[in-house]
Amino acid sequence: MQYTLKRLMDVHPELGAELKQRCYAINGVCAAVHRELGPFLNEYMYQDALQILLDEKQIPYQREYYFTVVFHGKPIQHKHYVDFLINGDILVECKAVDKLAAEHRQQLWNYMRLTGKHIGILYNFAPPMDQCEHYFLDVENGQMYMF
Repeated sequence: MQYTLKRLMDVHPELGAELKQRCYAINGVCAAVHRELGPFLNEYMYQDALQILLDEKQIPYQREYYFTVVFHGKPIQHKHYVDFLINGDILVECKAVDKLAAEHRQQLWNYMRLTGKHIGILYNFAPPMDQCEHYFLDVENGQMYMF
């Protein structure tokens, strides 16, 4: 599914501020992992370090959150998972690439749509300056927002 991306703060500033606050601690642990490990490592190293910090900060999470895709009323057998589900409703997809691209965003957006989770964070640990993008899926109007 292709989304037209809009800025949440332009349309729903109160919701945008609320979501930024809900993601604040997650952003902090991701930034700490990047700051302490540095750039250019394997994605799994960043995921392992993120798990350690989430435990230390007592932030509830599930690593490799598995979900089932149903097609024509039947589950697709292949196992699908997103890197982290944090606080029960925030998907976090970790990357270790030169720069985030459309296919990385689309992957997260598909995970959001298929899991019914409306908040997603795409975090790229590899570059010297880490990259972090936040998304909100409004399922009522099929709109994807950046915040």
